[in-house]
Amino acid sequence: MREFGLPARYEVSADSGLADVPRVNAERSPDLPVLARRRPDGGWDDVTAAAFLAEVRAVAKGLLASGVAPGDRIGLLSRTRYEWTLLDFAIWTAGAVPVPVYETSSPEQIAWNLSDSGAVAVVVEDGRHLPVVASLRDRLPELRTVWCLDPDGGEPGAIARLTEAGSEVADADLAAATAGVTPDSVATIVYTSGTTGRPKGCVLTHRAFLTVCGNTVAELGPLVRDPNASLLLFLPLAHVLARMVEVAALMAPLKLAHVPDVATLTDDLASYRPTLMLGVPRVFEKVYNAARAKADEEGRGPIFERAARTAEAYSRALDTPAGPGLALRLRHRLFDVLVYRRLRAALGGRATHAISGGAPLGARLGHFFRGVGFTVLEGYGLTETCAPTAFNPAEAPRIGTVGHPVPGTRMRIADDGEILVRGDHVFHGYWNNEPATSEVMSDGWLHTGDLGALDDEGYLTVTGRKREILVTAGGKNVAPAVIEDRVRAHALIAECLVVGDGRPYVAALITLDEVFLPRWAAEHGLADLDHDALLRHPELLAAVQAAVDDGNAAVSRAESIRRFRLLPDQFTESGGHLTPSMKLRRHVVTKDFAAEIDALYGGAA
Repeated sequence: MREFGLPARYEVSADSGLADVPRVNAERSPDLPVLARRRPDGGWDDVTAAAFLAEVRAVAKGLLASGVAPGDRIGLLSRTRYEWTLLDFAIWTAGAVPVPVYETSSPEQIAWNLSDSGAVAVVVEDGRHLPVVASLRDRLPELRTVWCLDPDGGEPGAIARLTEAGSEVADADLAAATAGVTPDSVATIVYTSGTTGRPKGCVLTHRAFLTVCGNTVAELGPLVRDPNASLLLFLPLAHVLARMVEVAALMAPLKLAHVPDVATLTDDLASYRPTLMLGVPRVFEKVYNAARAKADEEGRGPIFERAARTAEAYSRALDTPAGPGLALRLRHRLFDVLVYRRLRAALGGRATHAISGGAPLGARLGHFFRGVGFTVLEGYGLTETCAPTAFNPAEAPRIGTVGHPVPGTRMRIADDGEILVRGDHVFHGYWNNEPATSEVMSDGWLHTGDLGALDDEGYLTVTGRKREILVTAGGKNVAPAVIEDRVRAHALIAECLVVGDGRPYVAALITLDEVFLPRWAAEHGLADLDHDALLRHPELLAAVQAAVDDGNAAVSRAESIRRFRLLPDQFTESGGHLTPSMKLRRHVVTKDFAAEIDALYGGAA
């Protein structure tokens, strides 16, 4: 199939905006808990729809009293926390435009996002960020005000200061600011993660958020309509997927809570017990690896391996007309008692589904999780599409695909295999960058730069990136994503980066999972080796080769990895090799490890 679309299940009214979301909730169900705030003792306090609206309005009035005008841009530099969501809706209620900034950003990145957007104010999380912003003031001529959520010295934080400042602002003045917003007003400027160069600001409108969130909520159906539905958000809110989920959760509504530090995620899952989760593939890979490692430590490794094979087989059988046979159902029931219940308990015990995006999860893990009773619904999207433009429906997921287009979206596969998208959720262009906008927009279609295929029922499979296609010296086109995802599925592997453009064969740079590696070494009697000696040990190299061989089984010989090089450490965001959303910056990696790549080819350039 070359083109497919679904009719919209949610229509945006002519006078609506994101500020309507908390207002409508408060009008319909004022006492309904729509958010939860974490207490210092680790517990959670519910925030009702009426209470949240009151906070939003108080902070929005404070923004107006501080000189923020409709259309002004305000930077948000913080981890994921309740106050970010509060500020987002307060800024929208004041008619202004939030500009998210990753709290891990370098000073150069912070300066670019704030200066390029023309931000007049910025809210930072704590005292770590204040000197950084202060050092950039000469590069930010439009920046007038800096607020801090958690200032040092016990001073009032940003929320308290804004609430106090707005205490004398009239309701009519706030209503006038909100009334100026239309569905096509700018809602936010989200800067791309910069995998291929300097970040570009994607202009997303109120219509884009309302369209994609309203239709996604309609598709998720009972997963979000349950009055006890809840979600724990731990992805950075500077990322468009987390922002979209923030809005969708309040539109549903389902109770939303935030986790600033993923180091506490296990405890937070146990205490909050969400019914729905959101993550990226690396999160689910780590869940699987940790469960496997724990089973090995307890001497239950063989049981876990059999349970994993059974879960995958059971999930695959669900996609057949006959379904799982009696023997498979009995094995599945046994392993549910021995293994699967423990794994679900580690995820909070109530969640039956998760949403995953940002990169491919892989069919093996997809079937494993569905087989244990925790279905991961893969989706696909870009910052330019306000996050998802396709995702798997809860009632009919197709493992190994990213689902069908979001209702109200049309998708086309171009002659060269590129995925094209159109719909109200597509961005309005790059901020102050018409040439870049013209490169990706043509006749209303967004050229995603991704390659893919639509099956007979409109389910999309993403096969790679146009820019990442390698052409070997022999003229063979290689899409790295297919084999990289397969190799990375091995518990030992953290990242796999395929190289070979203009070279005689395909090779790879590989990093090992820093959590699983020590456990693997202990299991194989190699715990006494230092790190460098372990990386050179034949048994470890053989295990990595097995992962590579498994990846090679998914591609032709001309596309297979002939040689690999183990790097001593994982790629990190602080090292510049990963984006904040955990995507590899290929151009940076290949530049920084040029010598290692040359060595894979005998030193020949």
